[in-house]
Amino acid sequence: MSIPAARDIFRKFLAQKGLRVTKQRLAIFDAAFAQKEHFTAEQLLDHARQLRRSVSRATVYRTLPVMTESALLREVDIGSGEKFYRLNLGANTQMAQVVCLDCNAIFEISAPFMEWYGSTVSSKLNLTPVSQRLQVSARCNTLKQTGSCPRLG
Repeated sequence: MSIPAARDIFRKFLAQKGLRVTKQRLAIFDAAFAQKEHFTAEQLLDHARQLRRSVSRATVYRTLPVMTESALLREVDIGSGEKFYRLNLGANTQMAQVVCLDCNAIFEISAPFMEWYGSTVSSKLNLTPVSQRLQVSARCNTLKQTGSCPRLG
């Protein structure tokens, strides 16, 4: 999905929710769509403020659930108490996450078996799957072997 198409979805979704399309919300959208990796709300706030100084923390925290509900972002909870977000451009929804416990890097890999697995286990219980996730926690082999991790600053 292109950024203009995603912006159009965002505008329409805001209108559908009875929310105004403001310069702050558009700056938050632009900051989110400039991200190449997972990001937190605070990181998004910093990036959005580079685009528009008037972006408030409250607006970021209110806009993230709207962007998630509109399926433009995916929320990722790695169990650290802080939520991460990632663009959801519809490429592949069957993704597994591998979280490095040493540097908190989040890697996503294609996991096409998840759809089959979710359907299989749900149907045994006469249920229909709505969502699922696979998350693996791991340790950095390079850190263990050499004492340094290339991802740690």
